Amino acid sequence: MTDQATQPASGHSMQPDDSPELRALYQGFKDNHLNPLWTQTGDLMPMHPNPAAVPHVWKWKVLLPLAEASGDLVPVGRGGERRAIGLANPGLGGNAYVSPTLWAAIQYLGPRETAPEHRHSQNAFRFVVEGEGVWTVVNGDPVRMSRGDLLLTPGWCFHGHHNDRDEPMAWIDGLDIPFGQQMDVGFFEFGSDRVTDYATPSVSRGERLWCHPGLRPLSALEETVASPIGAYRWEFTDRALTEQLRLEDEGHPTTVEQGHAAIRYVNPTTGGDVLPTIRCEFHRLREGCETSTRQDVGSTVFQVFEGTGSVLLGEEWKKIEKGDLFVVPSWVPWALKAETQFDLFRFSDAPIMERLGFMRSQTGAA
Repeated sequence: MTDQATQPASGHSMQPDDSPELRALYQGFKDNHLNPLWTQTGDLMPMHPNPAAVPHVWKWKVLLPLAEASGDLVPVGRGGERRAIGLANPGLGGNAYVSPTLWAAIQYLGPRETAPEHRHSQNAFRFVVEGEGVWTVVNGDPVRMSRGDLLLTPGWCFHGHHNDRDEPMAWIDGLDIPFGQQMDVGFFEFGSDRVTDYATPSVSRGERLWCHPGLRPLSALEETVASPIGAYRWEFTDRALTEQLRLEDEGHPTTVEQGHAAIRYVNPTTGGDVLPTIRCEFHRLREGCETSTRQDVGSTVFQVFEGTGSVLLGEEWKKIEKGDLFVVPSWVPWALKAETQFDLFRFSDAPIMERLGFMRSQTGAA
């Protein structure tokens, strides 16, 4: 037989000889929307992950001018909702998915602009690589957005943004949109045409209640699937990374690898990830540090916060600098090399992979 669908998937020779009866059988499969497993095993059950998504780097010096141009030409408001530009992985057919499970976008809000309130099932966060002036209002709590801050918008929380200044601001959004779309779990609801609060407090109500080291309010002892902290501030992230490296200098093995400090943002009610589907971390490498090569099931995205260096993606090293974003698809080897002190924000779908029992990691040569 010459029909490709009847050929063995992986060199297996135990296939029947061509006959009119066999051709009729395969035609019956086709007519009734059936596919025999024995012709597809190699695609359905590969020896290791073989992602359609590809490693890719998006340059901040290209992204930011495009976002600024969109600010001049495209209004923000009801209907479009957000001036957000999704990063489309070249291997995923033009969808604005950075990976099969994750969405990443640059969002831009002009002077005195408001992005109206809405809510959706998908979990979201914001990370600010530079700029000030925008407040995100989450379930009525105005949360200041500042350089180096991680801001959370858990699924089904009403949220809008307002810029209180005469200067624009850009940041990155991360969501689990592709995962939600593939699982058909999405809901969306418009809120008021205005955000619920135009106040501009320096500290949100969530921070006032939760952000006291080692202390937990007795009024909130139940566990929550997402962190109740709306903002993880840069000053604390920076301090934690600095102290890890100082302790390393003092002879205490507190870093991930020599010269490589890292933290994970956590939900204080569980000690687990800040969002049920997304893990967020921050990494700092000393000048000249190079990490081991890793491979991980699932996908991960980095943004360079400060400094210059290189990333190994598969077999190719690519130079990266402040603001650049890159994606590492499932099981693609990656490593980092710092030219200067190198600070990077990272998010991944690791909570999904771990809870479903699919997570696997490997360190060393691929």
